[in-house]
Amino acid sequence: MLQTFQKWLKYPLRKTETRLILFLTIAVFFVILIVSITSYQTSKSVLQEELNEPQQQMLQVSMNVIEQHISDSDNVAIMLALNPSINRFLNSDIQNSYNDITEIYQLLSTFINSSSFINSIYIYDIEHDSFVSMPQGFSSRKSTFYDSKWVDVADEFGDEMMLVKKRKVHNGKASNRSEVTLFRKIMNQGELKGIIAINLGYHHLFEPFHSPSMANLSSSKLIIDQNNDLVYSTSVSSSEKLDTNEVIEAVIQLDENHLGDITYNGKQYLVSQNISPLTGWKYISLVPQDSLLAKSKKVGNVVLLVSIFALLVSGVAIFYINSIAFRPIRRMKELFNMGNRDMDKDHQDLLHLETLAGELLSDYAQLSYKIRRVRSEASAKFFSDIYHKNITNIKEIREKCKGYFQDSSHPTYKVAIISIDHFYHWTNKYPSCDHSLLKFALTNILTESLALASQTDCVDLGKDKLMIVLKAERKETLFEDKIEEALSTISSLLEFSISVGVSDTKSDFGKIVDAIVEAETALGQRLFLGYGSLLKYEDISHQQKKKLAINDKVLDQLSEAINTGDSIRANNLIDQIIEEIRNSCLMPERAFIIINRIGDRSLRLGDDEAKRKEREFFNQLHTMYIDDIADFLIEQAEHKIQEIQALETSKESILIQKMIEYMKAHIDEPIGITEIVDSIGISVSLASSIFKKEMNETIYGYFTNLRMKLAADLLVNTEEKISDIAIKVGYQHENSFIRAFRKCNNITPGKYRELYKGKKEVM
Repeated sequence: MLQTFQKWLKYPLRKTETRLILFLTIAVFFVILIVSITSYQTSKSVLQEELNEPQQQMLQVSMNVIEQHISDSDNVAIMLALNPSINRFLNSDIQNSYNDITEIYQLLSTFINSSSFINSIYIYDIEHDSFVSMPQGFSSRKSTFYDSKWVDVADEFGDEMMLVKKRKVHNGKASNRSEVTLFRKIMNQGELKGIIAINLGYHHLFEPFHSPSMANLSSSKLIIDQNNDLVYSTSVSSSEKLDTNEVIEAVIQLDENHLGDITYNGKQYLVSQNISPLTGWKYISLVPQDSLLAKSKKVGNVVLLVSIFALLVSGVAIFYINSIAFRPIRRMKELFNMGNRDMDKDHQDLLHLETLAGELLSDYAQLSYKIRRVRSEASAKFFSDIYHKNITNIKEIREKCKGYFQDSSHPTYKVAIISIDHFYHWTNKYPSCDHSLLKFALTNILTESLALASQTDCVDLGKDKLMIVLKAERKETLFEDKIEEALSTISSLLEFSISVGVSDTKSDFGKIVDAIVEAETALGQRLFLGYGSLLKYEDISHQQKKKLAINDKVLDQLSEAINTGDSIRANNLIDQIIEEIRNSCLMPERAFIIINRIGDRSLRLGDDEAKRKEREFFNQLHTMYIDDIADFLIEQAEHKIQEIQALETSKESILIQKMIEYMKAHIDEPIGITEIVDSIGISVSLASSIFKKEMNETIYGYFTNLRMKLAADLLVNTEEKISDIAIKVGYQHENSFIRAFRKCNNITPGKYRELYKGKKEVM
């Protein structure tokens, strides 16, 4: 039997075709076997990397919202600690004053009613061991206050001013409730006088933590404090309850790593965590991996079965070939009949393979859906990092772009920058709570409109801007038509307009930064072309720039016109500057620099509210049309002129004018500063300070200059003696006059008369 098998095997191996089939079959078998063995670890690593970043982002978003609530509550505590009514309560021996308690009630009620997450506020006086709270009321003793077991928290502050912790709030009823309380010290001259306790609504505060799971993945979330005690927990899947103590002990072993694995009840969980810089809390997300990796295991097993099946098929092929080659022709009919029976058997195997293929395709569809969700979020962050220059390595950009664009049949792409027109007006028109909703609607309209023309990745860049990376797969005219359609839809549905700057077509992913710059440059032409425009870089790249005739002299003339109250001239100069900018086809960045210089040199107002509005306006210049900018500059010039005119008619200006008129009326009298100041009825020091501030000169110096100007006029235009002129300008002694005149003009009165009379005669 053995010899027969060796003989049968010897002949097939002599054939080159048989050896080749056998070699390829064995090689493919081992390759597939290795792939099936390593697929589990590879799938696990890929899934962890792909899932961790969105989990981290979701934790960060939840943490930011919760910390904002805590920070707002801390601001309330700070305002309460600095409030005079509360300080009177802490420092007064008589604490049951009706007026003081009523004022504190109203203050606490205002803060509680204005916040959706503050349940109650306690003010604890350490020295008198008393409380005033809302809504509980005033209690002169700790023993009569329901919720007073927390006062020992004073020993936990250390060097910190603020402390946040979870505790049981006692409300005097049969059941108490868990809340998070923010404690803040009240200090007075370095001494701890009291404690403010703000009780935050437990479920309202942690409501952002109940965000929906990503891609239908069940996950559990925990918050633990610095002492590794549970603050809050939530679970998307209610099929299995976690023992939080065991989970916390397992998470502690990860130290402060943001990504890791833990095993609980025989199951593996992917752990993502963020640490709060404000409270020190750890925000933890647990995603069960078994359900995900089970599919990878199943895929590996199926691949192994396929490899074994391939080996069997190759063996059957070798057997079949050699059977035909070496069996007698007289058995051909029998072989055909056997072949038919084998085909019936193979048909069953083919049905089995069809079932396996269906299962594989179903698993692939689920994984593809999850990967698309993750890819969309990852690509948005990636392009945002490129725009904000957080990623600058060309090789890294090129490799990642190829991964994100791998479904595209063409490697060409464009970048479009979308900006909300007149963003200063937009932010004032809509409340801040609606801004995110409006931008979300804007993103959806753009994505839906461009879906038929191009594959798109839409990225929110913050403030007024969005960025879209467009994979150019259709005709250029179709793409432009869809953008025009989106502009019209947004204008009609959202009731505001946007402008779109589009780069040239690029074929190298390493030049995406250049494409962003081109789109930004094209978008800048909104300054000259107006709102609701589709601005293409190819249309402006060949524009001829003219030399700008605006210099410091023009700006000085504008400042002079405003300072002198000449509004007509100021408006004309602003129109001239704007027209120069418009006709020069200047780069928008250069135009914004000139406009900011106008504001800095001529239009800065003194009122704080006016300064704030002006600053907000100039920060949003890049979103405006040049005509709107001109209107604002003219309006600011009018406000500035009114402010200057108001200043000129102020009380100080009137007092100074009265002093000058008194000087002129008594210039021939030997008066001094005392007599001048007495004429307006204020002190000498105050009058000197006001005069110096407004006139940039002392009272004595100004009066002396008036006298010397009159003396110079009399010397040149009259023949009076110098002694008589001295008396007419208030000097009783000629020598005193001569010294004063020489000090002022660097020449004696006689020489001055001789010099300027000679010039007059020559003229």
